[in-house]
Amino acid sequence: MCNIKYDELGPLKVLHLHSSSAGLNAVVVVDNVALGPAMGGVRVRRQVNAEEVRRLARTMTLKNSIAGLPHGGGKAGISLDPSSPDKKKVFQAFAALTENLNEYIPGPDMGSDEECMAWIYEETGRAVGLPERMGGLPLDRLGATGYGLSECAEVACRYAGIGLEGARVAIHGFGSVGKAAAKFMALKGAVIVAAADIGGTVFDPAGLDIDGLVKAKDKTGSVAGYQSAGAMRQKPWEVLTAPCDILIPAATADVINIDNAGSIKAKLILQGANLPVTRQAEEALQKRGILSVPDFIANAGGVIMAAMEYAKKGKDEAFKTISRKIRENTELVLEKAKKENELPVKAATELALGRIKEEMEKAGL
Repeated sequence: MCNIKYDELGPLKVLHLHSSSAGLNAVVVVDNVALGPAMGGVRVRRQVNAEEVRRLARTMTLKNSIAGLPHGGGKAGISLDPSSPDKKKVFQAFAALTENLNEYIPGPDMGSDEECMAWIYEETGRAVGLPERMGGLPLDRLGATGYGLSECAEVACRYAGIGLEGARVAIHGFGSVGKAAAKFMALKGAVIVAAADIGGTVFDPAGLDIDGLVKAKDKTGSVAGYQSAGAMRQKPWEVLTAPCDILIPAATADVINIDNAGSIKAKLILQGANLPVTRQAEEALQKRGILSVPDFIANAGGVIMAAMEYAKKGKDEAFKTISRKIRENTELVLEKAKKENELPVKAATELALGRIKEEMEKAGL
């Protein structure tokens, strides 16, 4: 158990789940349901903890609100190595223990995928990001979050004083989000100059070949296996301070902090992961003239597609909705931040909270 912080929004429920027979240790946080049943991913990693899940659940509350979705925010964390051979058994136990938790709709997240969601759905009938054979819109394979980041980039570049065509991009985290972001950014004319995962960073000022990066990742397990004449290999964290125009942190939380914010060379940060930039770092970056687009604005593509799947909409309509909502919200937040001379994350939070509190007041919560 840990001390969970509560405020006027929530959390509504915090559940600690254990099954000795299945080897399950998990926590579920349903943060707020004023706008509808909570939707959020199931994170799988050995060190996951309740406070991390609480923070992520709150981010989902804000993300779903500002995206105009009929959903509140929630999150789950399973303490497990994502490559464990017992993964299916653990997920089935998780599903059995959350079968009656109707306030929470699980989706894929770090360490989980569409097959994991299928295991949950088979038990509970309640999950999103399902395989196509089950009528789902597989978020990772379709690249929903990465696509949304590229749409956000087109709007945000104007506020950062750069052009997307020819912009140099560095990506921290080359999983499903990083891969899709690289692909969609390149289609818009950006040049991917650096990419990193736990195995290391590859940097080439002339640009990296996206297909080559993906092949190296699939073959060797890391982008560090990428081979080209101009590619240089560096430590994983060096991608964060690589010379570039746009930096996309797409891995874990708090990777940009007060210790490295002064070394960031990018002019624009698009937060592809959840909570990748600390509040102190946000303030330091703004003082240096670096624009940082909040996670619940920039990376909302995945949950928007998940909500569209839940509403039984198709892939084409989902992509159109992602583009419209993310472009509108990026413009709205950055314009408000500019006019009021405040951090974009503060402007975005104020807008998201406004909708939630209005619904809470209507419901007498």
